[in-house]
Amino acid sequence: MVYKIRVILDTKEDIFRDIEIKGKQTLWNLHLGIKSAFNLSGEELSTFNLLEEDGTIVKSVPLEDMSDDGDGEIMSDVYIDEAFETLGDKTQFQYGLLDLWEFFCELVEITDETKGVNYPITTYRFGNAPLKAPIKNGKAGGSKNKKSTMSLMDDDFGFDDDFGVSNSFADEDDNFDDDEEDDFNDDVFEEEEDDTI
Repeated sequence: MVYKIRVILDTKEDIFRDIEIKGKQTLWNLHLGIKSAFNLSGEELSTFNLLEEDGTIVKSVPLEDMSDDGDGEIMSDVYIDEAFETLGDKTQFQYGLLDLWEFFCELVEITDETKGVNYPITTYRFGNAPLKAPIKNGKAGGSKNKKSTMSLMDDDFGFDDDFGVSNSFADEDDNFDDDEEDDFNDDVFEEEEDDTI
C-alpha cells in the first residue's frame, strides 16, 4: 500500500507538499522525501515526533541514536505503516539545529502502489518554500517590528522605584567616624627568635 502524507511547513503562509511513500518504507525514507520536496540542503540532524490527536508527543524518533547505551530507536527502525496507522494520524518533523525547520505531517490517503514508481515521490506542491528556515512567528529573517532590548532600561522598568535612587544618603552607623586616621602602628608583628645556638 502507498501512503499519501501531507507535509505542511510551520509558517504563516500556506506551504505544503503531498508525498507518497510505501507503507513498508521507513521514517528515514520519508525524511529523504521531505528534504527533496522542500529543497533542504545539508545533512542536519532531524527528528520525527509521533503525536496523539491532541498534539501530545507520544514518542520521538531521531535520525541517529543519541542514547548512552546505543540501543535507541531510530528512523530506519520505524515503518511508515507503524507511524501512520489510520487516516488523520499526525507527526511533527524537525530538521536542523540552529536553523530549525518544523513540519506537520498527516496521513491523508492510502492507495494501491503504482508499478514502476520510485517511492517516495512528491505528487503535489503548494506554495514556494523559503530559502531559510522560517522564524517561529511566521516571518523569515529579521523582523522590522522587533522590540529593542533597550526598552528594559526605560523609565517604565521601575529602576528608580525599586532601588530608591536619591541624593540623600543617611549613614546607618552613627558611631562610624570618617575622619579617623588610619594608624597601623599598633599592629605589632613579633619576629620569631632564632633558637639555634
